[in-house]
Amino acid sequence: MNSKYSEYLREDIGSGDITSELLVLPETKARGKIIAKERCILAGVEEALNVFKELGATVATHKKDGSALKSGDVVITVSGPARALLAGERLALNFLMRMSGIATLTNDLLVRCRAANPEIRIAATRKTTPGFREFEKRAVSIGGGDPHRFGLDDAILIKDNHIRLAGSVKEALRRARASSFTKKIEIEVESEDDALAAVDSGADIIMLDNFAPEEAQALYTRIKRQRPTVLVEASGGIRPDNIDKYARGADIISLGWITHSVKSVDFSMSIEPT
Repeated sequence: MNSKYSEYLREDIGSGDITSELLVLPETKARGKIIAKERCILAGVEEALNVFKELGATVATHKKDGSALKSGDVVITVSGPARALLAGERLALNFLMRMSGIATLTNDLLVRCRAANPEIRIAATRKTTPGFREFEKRAVSIGGGDPHRFGLDDAILIKDNHIRLAGSVKEALRRARASSFTKKIEIEVESEDDALAAVDSGADIIMLDNFAPEEAQALYTRIKRQRPTVLVEASGGIRPDNIDKYARGADIISLGWITHSVKSVDFSMSIEPT
């Protein structure tokens, strides 16, 4: 038994599915199918399978994560005790709907930005749903994006509060460099002066935070002229309606929008007795 999925099921089922227990006989067998109701990049198949397997149902997949779907495509068929199918329906759909929404938006943004900059990478942030980060980050990867940091122990990323507490960009980078030689060091900057100080102080990745697109592009050019190997990441205030404006002035664009403001994709499940 997978305790992670058991926990999610317990949240939804509680002490019992009282409606199904009243209306559906324990011995009733059923077959169900999950269908995409709109175009999308599919994500969450593995998670939906685990939900039904946890409940003792038999599952067959017809589409893989990363597939481009159109409305009407059958993703999964499930068979087994009718009560089990009813108990897992909502949770399985929730995984598919949210994860496919993230994968679809990530892919759409990546395609748009690569029209301007074929080498650009689209990355997530830590602005995720508590308890659901691993799934949201996986959906970003399925959509062609980069998950970025999974947690605070995953990478060195010096932010504005770290800089204030350390005293300066130069001092923050000195402390980070002195204590670590195995990890790349990224620093977030909010001004041109701080960005150039970060280049001089040996940062591996410089995150331009809340810069206007034209400012970011001009600074990107200057940074690359000074040290071509440094990576430049644009972040802050970036949304689907302005992201392509940043594509020529960055190696990476990170935005919380793809996890905190995404629209779920519509899926449905129909169940019939066998």
